[in-house]
Amino acid sequence: MKQALDNIKVLDLTRVLAGPYATMILGDLGADIIKIEMPVTGDDSRAFGPYVNNESAYFMSLNRNKRSITLNLKSEEGKEVFIEMVKKADVVVENFRPGTMEKLGLGYDYLAKVNPQLIYAASSGYGHTGPYSKRAAYDAVVQAMGGVMSITGQKDGKPTRVGSSIADINAGLFTAIGILAALNNRHVTGKGQKVDVAMLDTQVAILENAIARYVVTGEVPKPGGNRHPSIVPFEPFETLDGEVVVAAGNDVLWAKFCQVIGTEELINDERFKTNPLRNENYEELRLLIAEPMKKKTTKEWLELLENAGVPNGPINTVDKVIQDPQVLAREMIVEIEHPVAGKLKMPGVPIKLSDTPGSVRTPAPILGQHTEEILKEVLGYDDEKIQSLRNSNAL
Repeated sequence: MKQALDNIKVLDLTRVLAGPYATMILGDLGADIIKIEMPVTGDDSRAFGPYVNNESAYFMSLNRNKRSITLNLKSEEGKEVFIEMVKKADVVVENFRPGTMEKLGLGYDYLAKVNPQLIYAASSGYGHTGPYSKRAAYDAVVQAMGGVMSITGQKDGKPTRVGSSIADINAGLFTAIGILAALNNRHVTGKGQKVDVAMLDTQVAILENAIARYVVTGEVPKPGGNRHPSIVPFEPFETLDGEVVVAAGNDVLWAKFCQVIGTEELINDERFKTNPLRNENYEELRLLIAEPMKKKTTKEWLELLENAGVPNGPINTVDKVIQDPQVLAREMIVEIEHPVAGKLKMPGVPIKLSDTPGSVRTPAPILGQHTEEILKEVLGYDDEKIQSLRNSNAL
């Protein structure tokens, strides 16, 4: 079946998380992802646990739908091969520290001359401009610097790192979006361009109402636990045997919620009639609605709230998520056969296209698995040429 990015060839120089996440998205949508790795060691994340038959589950979860070629970009022969591949490519993606590709003589300015239609995407900690540009960065550091940690955690508690690596993942998402935008522009103009995405920028971009609240009130947002800072009720509540999350985002839902839990008298209470009033009188209100919630089980509340049309849900652990009927119905847990690790489950493709659906077609590659295949297919090299490159330590 035809896929949306079938005609796009991507040279993937990325490693670890942010870059591989971006190229995984493109690969899921059909792009030919040629993962270029250093000989012997490959992507750093190949050494990250847990392992299945000595293969990294971390690496395998981020590098499906890709082909691997080993290429030493520090050797002149390796650079020559890469440059020839650039001539045939639509996109180059890298997540090195800014300046690294320039030191290799393979920066954007040079590659744009080699292939004027090339989309060159760079995902880094702080971007290719600004005073922090050359600094090293990892997810936790950028979550801290970008303000996300300062608004995460229990009220009056210490700032907390978000459990998922959202600085890396968001950088990957925005990089993929930038590449698609640049490809569309190239379709119109015939010209490529550089896509520069910084992890720090993406963290600032997702601060949404935190920045808005500060700009308007002058108050610095702090960790507020699991409640929404401006919508009430919008948080977990204890039940007889666990917790349930309730999100009553408007006055109609507030009234329905009160009817379900048996506190109809609160609907027209002057203290709680509107969301601004509920927010203003939050502490008093929470006591009044928390007690009734403790009288039934989570299962009972989920059914009652759902029947009333009040948004709600359980707090699922990962083992429950991968068995959730909605998750399974949407094919968000898929199983693929790896030649060494065997059967492996991983998240599916979250973008559902009606005519050109994405898919998980191939498992993550073994290091250098497709070196000869790619050199022959893309560049037309014969066995003698490939052996010569091996002898020169270019592969």
